[in-house]
Amino acid sequence: MKKSLSVLLFAAVACSFAGCQSSSQPSAASGAIPVETSFTLPSESATDYVSRRPPVEERLFVSKAVEAKIAAVKKLLTNRKLAWMFENCLPNTLDTTVHFDGDEDTFVYTGDIHAMWLRDSGAQVFPYVALCKDDPELARLIRGVILRQLKCVNIDPYANAFNMGPTGSEWATDRTAMRPELHERKWEIDSPCYVIRLAYAYWKQTGDDSLFRTDEWRMAVANILKTFREQQLKDGLGPYRFQRRTERQLDTRCNDGWGAPAKPVGLIASAFRPSDDATTFSFLVPSNFFAVAELRNAAEILRSVKVEGSDHLAADCTALADEVAAALKEYAVYPHPKYGSIYAFEVDGFGNALLMDDANVPSLLAMSYLGIVPADDPVYLNTRRFVWSTDNPYFFRGKAFEGIGGPHVGYDMAWPMSIIMRAFTAADDAAGDAEVAWCIRTLVATDAGTGFMHEGVDVNNPRHFTRSWFAWANTLFGELILKVVDEGKVELLNNL
Repeated sequence: MKKSLSVLLFAAVACSFAGCQSSSQPSAASGAIPVETSFTLPSESATDYVSRRPPVEERLFVSKAVEAKIAAVKKLLTNRKLAWMFENCLPNTLDTTVHFDGDEDTFVYTGDIHAMWLRDSGAQVFPYVALCKDDPELARLIRGVILRQLKCVNIDPYANAFNMGPTGSEWATDRTAMRPELHERKWEIDSPCYVIRLAYAYWKQTGDDSLFRTDEWRMAVANILKTFREQQLKDGLGPYRFQRRTERQLDTRCNDGWGAPAKPVGLIASAFRPSDDATTFSFLVPSNFFAVAELRNAAEILRSVKVEGSDHLAADCTALADEVAAALKEYAVYPHPKYGSIYAFEVDGFGNALLMDDANVPSLLAMSYLGIVPADDPVYLNTRRFVWSTDNPYFFRGKAFEGIGGPHVGYDMAWPMSIIMRAFTAADDAAGDAEVAWCIRTLVATDAGTGFMHEGVDVNNPRHFTRSWFAWANTLFGELILKVVDEGKVELLNNL
């Protein structure tokens, strides 16, 4: 970072600790997080920043619109490493993970695991949706992702990850209703939510409503509704249970696979988190907010694209969204003695609450990025300050940098995804710009010289990381850079 910007950020932090009053300084009410300047970020020897993308002939899909966007942004960036990482990361999903049949079907690897997660695949291609109007073939590819996702939901609405065909998986012996089409059968509320999110965004961008005139769409919405209702646990434990023979505590569920007791209060139980780790208390708050938003999006589609039974399905989606929203208002808010009212991470309906955040999305931090709570919601702003602090048990601060992790990778392993979410959810003001600058500077400095994002990175030694090929995080980094450019803040990027 250039000296002038470093001095500015240091002054901002010093002033905030000294109690200075300025509209650009963070305040408790703003939700802004002070920018930490005391880290010793790793340095690198000079490099030519040679592209880490596969040769053109080995790329799985080439989009003219994506390539044009990469070229246009690179022309604006004077920071050579940032430009290099952007070019590596934004197209990583298209370069290495999409298997498109050229017509109606697209299977998307998560990266180094050759299976398709509903969550990851929906998020991996999401940044490309905005470019569909300029690239009909890209639009067809994303349409194929949605159609494949709908088919997956209709195979098993409880599953989180699928094989390309009925090949079985290493988890075939899990104690749950496994099928050969499934890679894994962990019930996570966010999985079907990501399906609706992608379909809704594609519809809004392209106007293509043919997806919603199919039996697959109507069946998928009906299956999602049925599953959500079953997991409200009003009629007992429901049909889903899960156990795995494993040494990892959070890869299985307690109480013979049924999970911890939960009191039916209108919320939806999620057996696992977006990290694929088991929940402690079954009502995962960020995912319930996500369900409310995507049920309303599904209802909007159903009311706009008239087919047989759509009005009834739309009414059911709205009714369930209203019920869950009311339950969140009553049960999701916790009176924290330091931060005021904040959102709990998980609750059980009995009055117990788990106060933490996990790096995977949806998280508490990411809720405004997903548009599932307003960015100026006072409870969210309090929560944002809480999760990026040592009061969050999975917030890690080391010699090199800081961020949120989770039990999936363990102690001192912060996820770049959490830093990306901090940048996405920063306010559009001077304090927010300082946060964004810190986040991107940190991401660029902690890639271990690879030019890519990773899953977890050691806050004391960024050359120690997990997953060298994690397409979701790569594409998400590219999405962040596009956002900053589109907001006209290229100077912020060039001052890193």
